[in-house]
Amino acid sequence: MKTKLVLENGTVFAEEPPRNAVEIIGEIVLNTDITGYQEVLTDLSYAGQIVTMTYPLAGNYGLNSDDYESVKPQVAGIVVKEISKFPSNFRATESFKDCLIRYNIVGIQNIDTRMLTRIIRSVGAIRGIISTIDMDEESLLTKVKQSPQMLGLNLVTCVSTDNPYRWDKVDETQFALKLSVNENYRKEYR
Repeated sequence: MKTKLVLENGTVFAEEPPRNAVEIIGEIVLNTDITGYQEVLTDLSYAGQIVTMTYPLAGNYGLNSDDYESVKPQVAGIVVKEISKFPSNFRATESFKDCLIRYNIVGIQNIDTRMLTRIIRSVGAIRGIISTIDMDEESLLTKVKQSPQMLGLNLVTCVSTDNPYRWDKVDETQFALKLSVNENYRKEYR
């Protein structure tokens, strides 16, 4: 069984499956950071999106709970050239691959991310579908074209907290007003 990534412009990428049967549709965007893949995975601004990492290797220093930007990953999927099999960092508590599996996030590797980046740079954000279930390219293209655009989607309810929380530690020299607060801000101002 293969995994297919089909863009709404008809471009098709194919790869061996990451793991179980999956099918997700989302806006495909890119991130050009050399490091920070953990922050990208957990950044609220990437909710519901399939993020293409332009740096060719992800997972080389693992993940740890201290560097999460939110309580869990927010991306719908991740596209990389290669996922490191052996993370190396004394702070790492989990591998990139294990994190994707634990949170049921579709990760696809061995994709020509340079070509995908050129497409995104030329047309802007583009919808795509990653599937291990349906291998018919016309069917996948129809599904992605019928999917809703990101513009206008209400993702606030997906990334907001259920209950308010407060910071007890405040001094005169520190003040933060941010309408979306990630976990690292909360830790910094506690």
